[in-house]
Amino acid sequence: MCGRYSLAKSKLELEARFEAEMLDDFKPRYNIAPTQLVPVVTSDSPKGFSYFYWGITPQFAKNKPVSQKLINARSETVAEKASFRNAFKNHRCLVPADGFYEWKKVGKKMKIPYRFTMMDEKLFSFAGIWEEFETQEGDIAHTFLILTTMPNNLVGEVHDRMPVILPSEQEEKWLDSQTSEEELLGMLSTYPEEQMISYTVSPMVNQVANDTPYVLRKTMPMDQFGNYTLFG
Repeated sequence: MCGRYSLAKSKLELEARFEAEMLDDFKPRYNIAPTQLVPVVTSDSPKGFSYFYWGITPQFAKNKPVSQKLINARSETVAEKASFRNAFKNHRCLVPADGFYEWKKVGKKMKIPYRFTMMDEKLFSFAGIWEEFETQEGDIAHTFLILTTMPNNLVGEVHDRMPVILPSEQEEKWLDSQTSEEELLGMLSTYPEEQMISYTVSPMVNQVANDTPYVLRKTMPMDQFGNYTLFG
């Protein structure tokens, strides 16, 4: 599962990395959460960033059991499940990021937050799929999901799933409508652990409102209550 990530880079950095135009009012994000409106690069509009809701729109977020199920899609079954098959075939996207968070469970109650990023903390992309639908008010809304896969050893020490991270040389093919299903499925592999790093961060990341640079900082291992622990 991938439930939080960061995009703590500038507009210029994003435009240079993805060769796509970004809105002028873009601001770096440090603690992106489901139901928020965030930038993606879609198969329909690869030269500009589109703003889609992650998982579901806020009007449906009150249904927590539903919202928890609609932020990720398992890569192993994305081509088979009726709910994802069409999007996988026709509506793929890149989800720009520079890190993601997972929580390590220690015992029954303790959870320690970790941040995962590239060795040089460069921008990368998750493999995503998106959908378009009409709201009850008659407006058109767009949502996206992040695909997940089995974790590498680094992430596996904390969680049993990780987001699919696409190597930069595969991003264009991921968006290309002519790419075969066999090729697409071949891209949904586990990212090499030797190209990544991880470290513990403050439990401040647990609160969606804490969207500040502080949540990116390396800290001593602390549980969700802010207590230091030896189990990091």
